[in-house]
Amino acid sequence: MSGPAADSEAIDAAMATLDAFMAALNARDEAGVNRAFNFPHVRLASGTVTVWERAGDYRLDAFVARAGDGWRESRWDERRVIHAFADKVHLAVQFSRWRGDGTLIGRYPSVWVVTRQAGKWGVQARSSFAA
Repeated sequence: MSGPAADSEAIDAAMATLDAFMAALNARDEAGVNRAFNFPHVRLASGTVTVWERAGDYRLDAFVARAGDGWRESRWDERRVIHAFADKVHLAVQFSRWRGDGTLIGRYPSVWVVTRQAGKWGVQARSSFAA
C-alpha cells in the first residue's frame, strides 16, 4: 500500500507505538518496552552503537543507570514526521527526562525510525543526543 492514506495510517501507527513505548518506560514495564520495539533494535548515542538482537534483550536497569540522577519519568516534547511510507516512518523527536521532585534532567533531540514487520509496528532504531 502506498499513497496519502497509507502514509496517514503509518503515521497513526508510529505515533501509537511511541505512546506505547513512553507509557511502558514510565511504568517501568520492561516487557512493554520490548513490545514497543522491533528487533534487531539499534541505538546510536554517546558515540556508541548498541544493538539488541531479540525481544527481551533490552533491560530497563541499563536505561535507569544512564537516565540521570533521580529519573522518574520521560515525556515527549516534540514529535515531527520526517518521512512516512506504508511500512516505515522517520520522526524527529525531542523528549525530556524528569526527576520525582518535578525538576528537569534534560531535553534530548533524536531521530527515531518506526517500522512494520510482519504486521507489527515497533521502534527499530534511535539516534539520540541522550546519555
